[in-house]
Amino acid sequence: MRRSVLSGLWIALAASVSFAGDLKLANVFGDHMVLQQEKPVRVWGWGEPGEEVAVGFGSGDVARATVEADGSWAITLDAMTKSFEGRELVIESGEERVSFTDVLVGEVWVCGGQSNMEWTLRSSRDADVEVESADTPGVRYLRLPKVAHIEPQSDFPVKEGANGGDWRLCLREEASDCTGVGYYFARRLRRRLDVPVGLIDNSWGGTMAQHWVTQETLRGFPEVQPYFDDIEAQLAAWEEGGRAEGAERRFKEDTAAWEEARDAAKAAGEREPRRPDKGKYEDPATKGQPGGMLNGSLRPIAPATVRGVLFYQGENNSFSESWKPFHRTFPAVVSDWRALFGDPELPFGIIQIAGWSNRRSMTYDMNHHTNIVRELQHITWERTENTGLIVTYDTNSNGSIHPGRKLPVGERSARWALAEVYGIKRYRSNDPLEWRGPLYESMEVEEKKLRVRFVEGTANGLRLDQDEEAGFYIAGADKEFHHARVRVDGGDKSLVVWSDEVPEPIAVRYGWSNLPAGGLMNSRELPAYPFRSDTWPLTPHQSTGSYEVPGD
Repeated sequence: MRRSVLSGLWIALAASVSFAGDLKLANVFGDHMVLQQEKPVRVWGWGEPGEEVAVGFGSGDVARATVEADGSWAITLDAMTKSFEGRELVIESGEERVSFTDVLVGEVWVCGGQSNMEWTLRSSRDADVEVESADTPGVRYLRLPKVAHIEPQSDFPVKEGANGGDWRLCLREEASDCTGVGYYFARRLRRRLDVPVGLIDNSWGGTMAQHWVTQETLRGFPEVQPYFDDIEAQLAAWEEGGRAEGAERRFKEDTAAWEEARDAAKAAGEREPRRPDKGKYEDPATKGQPGGMLNGSLRPIAPATVRGVLFYQGENNSFSESWKPFHRTFPAVVSDWRALFGDPELPFGIIQIAGWSNRRSMTYDMNHHTNIVRELQHITWERTENTGLIVTYDTNSNGSIHPGRKLPVGERSARWALAEVYGIKRYRSNDPLEWRGPLYESMEVEEKKLRVRFVEGTANGLRLDQDEEAGFYIAGADKEFHHARVRVDGGDKSLVVWSDEVPEPIAVRYGWSNLPAGGLMNSRELPAYPFRSDTWPLTPHQSTGSYEVPGD
């Protein structure tokens, strides 16, 4: 935001808070938390300027630091080995003392994104058996509150009197609120690595990629400027309208007017008008905005020591023209989060969006916004080191935007992490653990058919689920796609694709729809990545202009 807009608002939302005289830890720390193993662990907070702060964990050495003039302090503990023993983290300064009990040492992951990451275990398809059978006290999670701000925040709020963040154990009494994807991911890591796992859930339904990027980065993207213009107009209207007092007055007036209109509609036997939405009368500074969610909930935890990130977002960039900034904002999520966590190689698991809505026409499917988002997620993976792409399109059996099957998503994410982050090998083998499904490499024309080849090692045991030909499309020079036949060439680990309606095919696509179909997989039953051989521009419905594959 530009400070010239509303100077008073900047004071009200100042990023730092005075903690002088009170020893305080960042709220990411709490009873039952998990500290990252095998990496120096940052501990930070606030206190009386000039005072010494001492931090001790269990029977280990005590680390010391002096509170800075601004009231902040930070200490780095030496790297520790994993431990299921619940120990005490103690912080002292003068006569003040803060402690957290039952603290473990293991692997810590941040779960970010929007509603499909936020979706809880109790809301998943398998909740009826999973919640009551949850018995993994070594897996713990912290759900962050939903806080958006114009200015960077130093901490997130907790309930009054709470001892830091509300870390919970994945037992049947507490597991139901855990992110479903995160739960299955952590459970697999816990079993395979024999290590405690802590999840920091920083997901927020309905958010777009630009909500999770710094304002400084976003200012360099012309496609994001309309979003800045919109929030600045809202802030100006809020100020001119009397801020909270004026909003409360307008809400009461509008509610009174609605009550009159409702009564009149009832008397006339007509449809009643919609009641005023209280949320629309709240301070826009605390609403969705460029960088707002990053400022409010990610920055407060960014000093924490973590192993990596799982990020499941993109659905809200699949409506109308919200896809337009995604080619810039989505890669920026990865780079900005890495910068904030102080680790340019921080492992980043990208969970590709599933599908929803209904198939309508071939043109509608081929040009749907979701295809653009999936392709840009794929491109980000290809162009960014230490990232993984997890396929999900086969987890949705209907038109819901929230697929209920979180188990395969979490376990595929764990396969990526085990293989690429932890270097786990295949069972009784020195070969890398398989985590990718068939990954498109190339295509060639063979008479009236197309042969599709895949990246070495991803198409072992190439097959079609139940031998069903679904999800394949080919086109000729007219760029009109038709459903295609397909045959698996097992010896060559390739596909032969054709259609009698396309005598001279030049392009092939697979899983290219708003609600993709297709059962192409390898011997591990890992699904093939959606792909297309062409780079033709796409023009989504409800949009002006076309999408083209971004350059390097």
